[in-house]
Amino acid sequence: MVNHTVANKAETGVKMKIFISAAILLVVTALPGLSTTALYAQPPSDNESTSMKLFKGDKNVPLIITSNQLSTDNKNKTATFTGSVKAVKGETTFYADKMVVYYTDDQSKIKQIDATGNTKLIRGEKIVTAAKTVYFAGADEHVVFTGNPVATEGKNTITGTKMTYYMSDDRSVVENSRAHLEDK
Repeated sequence: MVNHTVANKAETGVKMKIFISAAILLVVTALPGLSTTALYAQPPSDNESTSMKLFKGDKNVPLIITSNQLSTDNKNKTATFTGSVKAVKGETTFYADKMVVYYTDDQSKIKQIDATGNTKLIRGEKIVTAAKTVYFAGADEHVVFTGNPVATEGKNTITGTKMTYYMSDDRSVVENSRAHLEDK
């Protein structure tokens, strides 16, 4: 296995870094015979703010994103993962066909993540599926699931046209909701 740090030395002359949870090192892992890329997120130091609450858990556990292909665009400050995208941090796993990560001008924080195509978020027994999932960072940190979103936990199911989860308030809003709940 060979590890490469993604860099665009022709344009910038320095290694490009993307930071998730206020500190990320972007690494491309190439296995012979396989087209696989991986993003290893380094945990933030104690004095750095923690973002990415979508992947709650021990801040010392790295976020690892794997995909069939990774494209970066320094000018537009994006990293695009395509093909069998899988993001794992601790007990949370997130799948999508495509994931576009938008980061700040100084590349120190994630601004937004757009995931499309068969998105699925799994944390324990909780599963949310949707055609599109968008994570918004910042003071009003939240995740929006659209395109026939379905949330399940055990035999309980909630559907709607749009589901929004506000992380700082730990609350959800489901538009045009329908719930099927069973006693345990």
